[in-house]
Amino acid sequence: MTRPSDKAYVWDLPLRLFHWLLVACIIGAFVTAKIGGNLMVWHGRLGLAILGLLVFRIVWGFVGSTYARFPQFVRGPQTILAYLRGQWQGQGHNPLGALSVLGLLGIVLAQAITGLFANDDIAFNGYLVPLVGSELSGQITSIHRLMENALIALIALHIGAIVFYAHIKKQNLVKPMLSGWAEGTLAQSTKGSRPTAVVLAILIAVAVVWAASGGILPPQPATPTSVAPAF
Repeated sequence: MTRPSDKAYVWDLPLRLFHWLLVACIIGAFVTAKIGGNLMVWHGRLGLAILGLLVFRIVWGFVGSTYARFPQFVRGPQTILAYLRGQWQGQGHNPLGALSVLGLLGIVLAQAITGLFANDDIAFNGYLVPLVGSELSGQITSIHRLMENALIALIALHIGAIVFYAHIKKQNLVKPMLSGWAEGTLAQSTKGSRPTAVVLAILIAVAVVWAASGGILPPQPATPTSVAPAF
């Protein structure tokens, strides 16, 4: 890894991979839902992938490197006010941007979870619909569809903030999420991205995806085979 003297290594590789994989999966889930039909199978699979990525991010928010950790960037109202007055300086998510991150993570997680219990009224059922039955599944499906508008609004706000920072504040937020490097000093670089923590986060995410894909459901009784009468 090249270490420029006038920059800080802020976003570690696991966090950057999470970010761009989540973007790709959300786009894929949106497209497959709008097309529908046979692509609903892929909509469900992408939903599982999104859930796994979010679980990884939540775990990484506690065991990951410096600027990925929730205690580092989740701020109180006083810090947010100081940022709005131009009195805050630091690396990673700024206090206001942290609210956007939490909002996006929360609503995407809610979408992924409700999708497990939703159905498309035709042929596709979420992986955990048997746990709630058809009536409750219908109610959860309505919530799942309603939250789509809130998710689109938050994504639009997120993109708008990126454009604002690029054109008004002359600060490129996309490039650091690609390279990991941001304006600063080496002393401000992130620390603590350990391979064992990555493995732990991945294992927990895989376990949750296995359970969400139906692994926690009781085994289905075997379908009796009809035996042709002997003549």
